[in-house]
Amino acid sequence: MLDMKGNKITFFGHSTFSLTTRAGEVALLDSWVTTNPKCPDSLKKMKRLDAIFLTHAHSDHLGDLLALATKYKPAIVAIFETAKWIGTRGFSDQVKPMGKGGTLRLGEFEVTMTHAFHSNSIEENGKLIYGGEPASFIVRMPGGLTVFHAGDTAVFGDMQLIAELYKPDIACLPIGDNFTMGPREAAHAIRLLGVKHVIPMHYGTFPVLTGTPEALRAESKDVAGLEIHALKPGESL
Repeated sequence: MLDMKGNKITFFGHSTFSLTTRAGEVALLDSWVTTNPKCPDSLKKMKRLDAIFLTHAHSDHLGDLLALATKYKPAIVAIFETAKWIGTRGFSDQVKPMGKGGTLRLGEFEVTMTHAFHSNSIEENGKLIYGGEPASFIVRMPGGLTVFHAGDTAVFGDMQLIAELYKPDIACLPIGDNFTMGPREAAHAIRLLGVKHVIPMHYGTFPVLTGTPEALRAESKDVAGLEIHALKPGESL
């Protein structure tokens, strides 16, 4: 049984989640909300937003960040190059540039930027701007709950280091295939991370994202004590 320590994680669809502390502080992991076809209407108007942790700047992750940043004035955590670009859009006071391995404390959230194997660019006026490297995040919440959001990534051996250093309680892992890990690779990521609670993400949004939670369960059936929480958009732990 997963003890959330009074905290909550809510799935917005695709790869976007909100994290809510027991005191009510709210952070978004990636920021595809109002234009996200999987996000329920009930989640598109938030009461508050204290921070955004952006794994990379592709449109299905950057999403509505600029509009959300204007409305709610959150702190915005991103890799240096992406953060600098966001800053030029009028949010220099809100951006918190990071590099991999670094840790920031923002209110009740302690966030460490970790590695991801993918790409990162910003689409602007029909051109692609280099956005620095893609990232993943370890987020520690009150009571010691630790969430790993893998971003868009392939499986890589240093996930074992993430397990050793941060000991995540929950891992949000992409399973869609084509652009990220598929179920076979995500199952191996589970073994490397040593995690017992997994939320699948980045699947089913578009036809090319063919991985499924059922396939992940089949590929990881050898992992003792594993719980795969296949949340529907709008559902929470």
